[in-house]
Amino acid sequence: MSAPETPGTAFNGRLALLLAMAMFVLVVDTSIMNVSISAVVEDIGTTVSGVQGAIALEALVSAAFILIGGKVGDLIGRKRAYVIGLLCYAAGAAAMTLAQSLLPIIVFWAVIGGLGASMLLPSMQSLIHGNFEGKAQTRVYAMVGASAAIAAAVGPLIGGVITTFLSWRVSFLLEALVIVVVLSGIRLVRDVPYTGPRRIDVVGSILSVLGMGGVVIGILVWQEGGEAVGILIAVGLVGLGSLAYWLVRRKRLGKPTLIDPALFVSKLFRLGITGQLLQQIALGGTMIVLPIYLQMVLGYNALFAGLSIAPLSLSMFVVAMLVGRRAGSRRPANLILSGFALLTLGLVILLPVVPRADSGWWLFAPLVVAGTGLGLLVSQLNNYTLSPISNERVSEAAGVNSAAGSFGLSFGLAFAGAIMLAVLSLTFTSMTNASEVLPSDDKEQVAQVLQEDAEIMSDALLVDLLADEPEEISDEIVRINTEARPIALQIALLIPLVAALLGLLNGFRMRRQPDPKANGAAEGMLLG
Repeated sequence: MSAPETPGTAFNGRLALLLAMAMFVLVVDTSIMNVSISAVVEDIGTTVSGVQGAIALEALVSAAFILIGGKVGDLIGRKRAYVIGLLCYAAGAAAMTLAQSLLPIIVFWAVIGGLGASMLLPSMQSLIHGNFEGKAQTRVYAMVGASAAIAAAVGPLIGGVITTFLSWRVSFLLEALVIVVVLSGIRLVRDVPYTGPRRIDVVGSILSVLGMGGVVIGILVWQEGGEAVGILIAVGLVGLGSLAYWLVRRKRLGKPTLIDPALFVSKLFRLGITGQLLQQIALGGTMIVLPIYLQMVLGYNALFAGLSIAPLSLSMFVVAMLVGRRAGSRRPANLILSGFALLTLGLVILLPVVPRADSGWWLFAPLVVAGTGLGLLVSQLNNYTLSPISNERVSEAAGVNSAAGSFGLSFGLAFAGAIMLAVLSLTFTSMTNASEVLPSDDKEQVAQVLQEDAEIMSDALLVDLLADEPEEISDEIVRINTEARPIALQIALLIPLVAALLGLLNGFRMRRQPDPKANGAAEGMLLG
């Protein structure tokens, strides 16, 4: 007679499904926001830069607090941290359904939702470890990982369909309802006690927030025309440098640290973290400027914007799944190098296509190429990064890996979006002042109107706005608007392109290193 299964070894299908649902909501959230930018802007009367800033801020808060969130979960209990994270995310989604201005979106969706993500991800990792064992644990990791991958792939399509045929608010209402369903099964979750040291590295925590926050917030303030941009970015850079010094010093004194600096002794880990950071910068930059371009330039609604971006996300999903299962004897470093090469090629092809594109179909081929490259990276980078880390420390290393990825995503979102809107503003002003058609007395007013209003409307809407103007004036303003936007997009795409090129150089460095050994514990990490 066989021994009965213990709660840790039994496969609880309902609990596994609920965990997968939580991960799906976490990943799909930003995709929905990206393809709904124009609808949100029009509905609440804000600006593209404001919404783009909120998207970048959400990723930043998640990155800045994820290491702290993991420690908080250790202290208050992983199950409690999981519940708090879900409630924060639900509050952000609920606020989106009711928001009438940008402020509640920033406060509840970006800040509180970002804090929720920073607590949810580490606690979910621990709860999967504590509630499942052996093959059951592997199966749950596969389900949750597949849920995240599917959400990334179909998120733009889901957001596009719901926003176009119902409302962007409905998308977030459905998110909140899914979280309610997940919380309804919370009794199935057994808490996982923490037996390690309970002291907190307060100074390290503060420096990590100041470091990442200063850099990205400085970029967002610059985008909005604010002051003290240089000071904010300098604070961020000093904060990051001080964090590195502080961690090394604390380690030498034998005191607890936010991150164990010994993790970075491994060259493979350093190279992997760098690759993760650069991949996410490229992804974030591409996924913010393309939706803006499609919605504001081509006048696409959320559905067509989602369909136009889908080749990137779907090819990334398919390639990641196929290569993850059939990599065989291929060197991970070669696959990563090929991934950055294809990503670079796709972005290079995209640059000359942009001024000529009059529909999303023009983007299909370069996005498939770039998505294939991203798929290769997604299939390899996490395991490459975590493979040299011992099983006892792989969870901490996964947190660092996730923080690096989230910071890269927020930086890419903020910097590429800011560059696009800043170049758009400068180009509007330059082309308006150079115009021989517009009256001299009207040039300043026209430039200001184009900067403030044209970025949030298609050419067709701009023509309607100019219906009462003389034909030659109207045609000239539309010409300036039409010529300025592709220039801004091309320059903004240089941000992900530079990140891809740096990733390519990092890939060559990876090739010179010995292949990492497979790490069974690393394969279960879902925080990359």
